[in-house]
Amino acid sequence: MAVLAGGLSHEREVSLRSGMRLAAALRGVGMSVREWDADAALIERLRTDRPDAVVVALHGGEGENGSVQAVLELLGVPFVGTSAAACRRAWDKPTAKAEFARAGLDTPDWVALPHATFRELGARGVLDAMVERLGLPLMLKPDQGGSALGAQVVTESADLPAAMVSCLAYADTVLAERFVEGTEVAVSVVEDGAEARALPPVEVEAKGGVYDYTARYTPGATTFHCPARLDDAVLATLQETALAAHRLLGLRDVSRMDAVVDAAGRVQILEVNVSPGLTDTSLLPTAAATEGTDLGALFARLVDRAVARG
Repeated sequence: MAVLAGGLSHEREVSLRSGMRLAAALRGVGMSVREWDADAALIERLRTDRPDAVVVALHGGEGENGSVQAVLELLGVPFVGTSAAACRRAWDKPTAKAEFARAGLDTPDWVALPHATFRELGARGVLDAMVERLGLPLMLKPDQGGSALGAQVVTESADLPAAMVSCLAYADTVLAERFVEGTEVAVSVVEDGAEARALPPVEVEAKGGVYDYTARYTPGATTFHCPARLDDAVLATLQETALAAHRLLGLRDVSRMDAVVDAAGRVQILEVNVSPGLTDTSLLPTAAATEGTDLGALFARLVDRAVARG
């Protein structure tokens, strides 16, 4: 089998770390693993050295927007992860949030606006309307992407223009969300048995107060508590919500829901990731370790399921 990692997105280095860790974990349970980059040589490799299955450990860009998955589907290569069509639905954050809201799942109020709107209608007027509608503080993030690249909390109106410019460096559309104070939690979902199941919720305590790119990938910058330090009823609701979001978006094999539990104990979904990180500071491996599940054994079961589908 083969692990795909790297690619050309902003998250290339994180993906390479995920791929290396996953490959080592799979070798640790006796699997023969090749590590391949997602580059111009990939299709020829898949044709001439066809693996039994592929695990997509790509983050951002083509690895999560369905592009690589579509190529694997075209070539008939079984792979661990979500189908191309469902990847596209989850990748676009405003689309996914609209689906959550329609299904009655809580998600912070938001607006998504392309760069052209600010240019054509006047940035100041649009920003003022945004603050009037959503209030402050605001969470700004690219409408597509991961690892919190370009995401930031804005507490003062005067800081909005610079924050918008920073965010637009990663995407053409900005998603502005009402910032929700509370406990930030991640819940991974895996389909390694007869039914999809949710792993123990992981509470994220970033020392800088915001779980940004630096906090995610700098050892010691964030403290993780697993299971999260919340009531049993809230923990159960988190797991039920993650499963509901996974099914609603049509995801497969593995996903991770990022959410905030507000002061009233409500679970507010921030986004769902179709290719969770697998680095030493990532959340899915933390949750798996807490329940005593070996990462290699977990993904070996997912590989077996992909092969059976193929």
